[in-house]
Amino acid sequence: MSRIGKKPVVIPKNVKVSFDNNVFKAEGAKGKLERKIDGDIKVIIADGLITLERGSDIKKMRELHGLYQVLISNMIHGVEKGFEKKLEVSGVGYKVNLEGKNLKFALGYSHPIIFEAEEGIQFAVEGTNIIIVRGIDKEQVGQVSANIKKLRLPDKYKGKGVRYSTDKLKLKPGKTGK
Repeated sequence: MSRIGKKPVVIPKNVKVSFDNNVFKAEGAKGKLERKIDGDIKVIIADGLITLERGSDIKKMRELHGLYQVLISNMIHGVEKGFEKKLEVSGVGYKVNLEGKNLKFALGYSHPIIFEAEEGIQFAVEGTNIIIVRGIDKEQVGQVSANIKKLRLPDKYKGKGVRYSTDKLKLKPGKTGK
């Protein structure tokens, strides 16, 4: 049995949810999200709680049961409070600026890199080296953060590059002299 799938999701007072034609919709203060749910998963909205039931007990349905419970929980959290990820740019001469909605990076290349904001994503910059990625869709925030990190992965010897602020780098020792 999926233990995650059996847990009910609490609907906050300022969030409206609906489930019609296998499409789950959530609307809150930050915006609205919708997701198509597999036809064999039944979503029941009652008494301020959302519970999910699966049609059969095959392995695929057990997997989807827990997956959709977590996705619905993330949707509700996103439209109510939103998600954010912090990234850190480190290295001599490496910096980031906010130009309009886009980010402009200086990452040691011969040219500046412009990273355009997707719809539903907001950027904030603290100083010249901290980037905050905000949005209501957890998947989108994570993907945009990963794409920013890919612009210049952290160097294993000096630690220069873009990384999540929670990452702990273990630097390799360089060559030693005689």
